[in-house]
Amino acid sequence: MRWALSRKRGAPDGLWMKCPSCEAMVYRKVVEEGLHTCPECQFHFRISAAERVDHLLDADTFEPLFEELESIDPLGFKGKKSYKEKLKKAQEATGHREAALFGTGKIAGKQVVFGIIDPNFIMGSMGSVVGEKIARGAEHAYDHKLPLIIISGSGGGARMEEGILSLFQMAKTSAAIKRLQDAGGIYIAVLTNATMGGSMASWAALGDITIAEPQALLGFAGPRVIAQTVRQELPPGFQTSEFLLEHGFLDQICHRKELRQRLVSMLRYTCADMPVAEKPQQKRHTAKIAKTNKVQAGT
Repeated sequence: MRWALSRKRGAPDGLWMKCPSCEAMVYRKVVEEGLHTCPECQFHFRISAAERVDHLLDADTFEPLFEELESIDPLGFKGKKSYKEKLKKAQEATGHREAALFGTGKIAGKQVVFGIIDPNFIMGSMGSVVGEKIARGAEHAYDHKLPLIIISGSGGGARMEEGILSLFQMAKTSAAIKRLQDAGGIYIAVLTNATMGGSMASWAALGDITIAEPQALLGFAGPRVIAQTVRQELPPGFQTSEFLLEHGFLDQICHRKELRQRLVSMLRYTCADMPVAEKPQQKRHTAKIAKTNKVQAGT
């Protein structure tokens, strides 16, 4: 049954939404029931960090880590809006101190270190705190011999408002992940739309297993910038998940509704102590993040 229908005259606002990929008008409830995917073309809409936790982790098992970290304004950056204003607006919109949310939780009974980079927080860009949380997450996985899973939505790359301090995070996160991998630890990277810039050039591309959602934009510079630079027409679908899978950059593409079970399979394959059978899931609840005092985060 097709759900892409024209908006009916007099219909209440908010019932319908336009898919940015196929441009079909789709019924919002159907999109939400499909884990925020388009019923026509399967385009994956952005979802919040809390929704990721609810969908992927066992109910009520998520315990936040490093919540005391919060970005400062080391450069006194000012543009159309100051950096402090951007941070405040993003914090109010998402309910989080920063774009990176890290903690421990269970997937089918297996304890993991679980991280999400929320694209709704300044495009998921990587500043000092995001880099610090990724590095600490890898170190926590190393210290406690746990798998590391990071869901990337870092479409903003390195955060320009922090200048060279944000670029430092590329080396720091890469080194922390390499230390985990050298010790025999497992890092599963899940790339979502969009994952770009300095993030894609460091921690997001270092997974022992790299999975991407369908139609995600993945790369360093954007396709329009590349086309303008090289003055050539780019191949169809350039920098999409499907293009990168075809050229050997990804291990798998996985629909959002299948991602939890795919992670269960990956953990069972890589972890000797993974439970044999998954227990029935309880009703999931929106993740509640504890509020803590502000502290400055170093590089």
